[in-house]
Amino acid sequence: MTAAAPALPVRQKNDYVAVLVAFASFVVIGLPGSLLGIAWASDEWPSIQKFFGLGIEAVGALSLTFTIGYFTASFISGRLFARFSTAMIFTGGTLISAVGLAGYILVPSWVVIVGCGLLVGFGGGLLDAGMNIYFAAIYGPRLMNWLHACFGIGATLGALVMTVIFQNGGTWQNGYMVVLALYAIQGGLFFVTRGRWQKVGGSGEANVSAPAARTLRLPIVWIGILVFVFYAGLEAVPIQWLSPLFNQARGIEAGVAGTWVSIFLASFTAGRIFFGMIVTRITPVTLIRLCIVVMLITAGALALNLLPESAVIWAAVYGFAVSPIFALVVTNTQERLGPVHGANAIGFYVASASLGFGVLPGIAGVLAGQSSLEIVPKLMLGLLVVMAVMYEVMMSRRLQKHLIPTTD
Repeated sequence: MTAAAPALPVRQKNDYVAVLVAFASFVVIGLPGSLLGIAWASDEWPSIQKFFGLGIEAVGALSLTFTIGYFTASFISGRLFARFSTAMIFTGGTLISAVGLAGYILVPSWVVIVGCGLLVGFGGGLLDAGMNIYFAAIYGPRLMNWLHACFGIGATLGALVMTVIFQNGGTWQNGYMVVLALYAIQGGLFFVTRGRWQKVGGSGEANVSAPAARTLRLPIVWIGILVFVFYAGLEAVPIQWLSPLFNQARGIEAGVAGTWVSIFLASFTAGRIFFGMIVTRITPVTLIRLCIVVMLITAGALALNLLPESAVIWAAVYGFAVSPIFALVVTNTQERLGPVHGANAIGFYVASASLGFGVLPGIAGVLAGQSSLEIVPKLMLGLLVVMAVMYEVMMSRRLQKHLIPTTD
């Protein structure tokens, strides 16, 4: 169990150098997931699956270790912020991931790569949970949305980089070399700017945060955890499996399939930038509900394979609609639960999202191995329905007095 999350400092004038470095870090942590989505399985390229002679579902082992690392780091982020400087946490997280990525490249063993997934995930979890807590405490919802847009930029670039490398005769190791170099540069940026990062919590500040155990006694936090688990699948499953679906199941040439996934990710990124600009003009609840409706339509079209030549359009519109939900719910959590429970809840939500990111694509792979890749869009549709129900329960005014007790 984590210690109490740190108290939230009073917002100060934005330090845009720190903001830009933070944005760069989310570009970097967005790279590995989409890179793996292209590098894992292909009928035409020297994929990781072919290199090690594995079944298509074996990616679940790497997803599991990555998730364990990510979850652990996210869950203990409050304790780490109370004990260490912000810059030290961010620098350390980046370099830990870099060590894991180096293991991917230097040791040609699937067992070692699966083990290194722990390090890559742990470092990514420190950055993800840490930045969400930091931005929720210090910056407004606009910058929070744009921070998450940068993750989409990284995911788009990861898919493009791996596609271009394969098209030019390169290997999956070349893709991870590029990502490793960017992680090393990012660690250097955190170190150089270490004096710009405010302390979140620790000595000298009034610790008004509740113990983590007390936050976990709030029913709304558990409902939020479920929302984030299923939401994460709505991002991670298409990132991992749309390329194999289009290429292996629907006969789209590998380069075109990779480009379609890049378009999906670019639309996802554009959505986060766009919604960051309008976030103050429409209530988060209304915006999320509109996005869910659009996602239901487009995921349904992909599941039914309506107008097969339009699959890239369905995927792009789906990516645009799914894009703002994570940042909006995180920001709303800070506003609804305040500094007493907000930072704890955000850490738990990022940890639960890491479970969804790691476990649900693996489940999709197992189901695809037992049936076919056509199960992927059907799974997306099922996850969406469950998440929508959980979100409506969380936002129900009739249930608020039970979900957020006035005393705890």
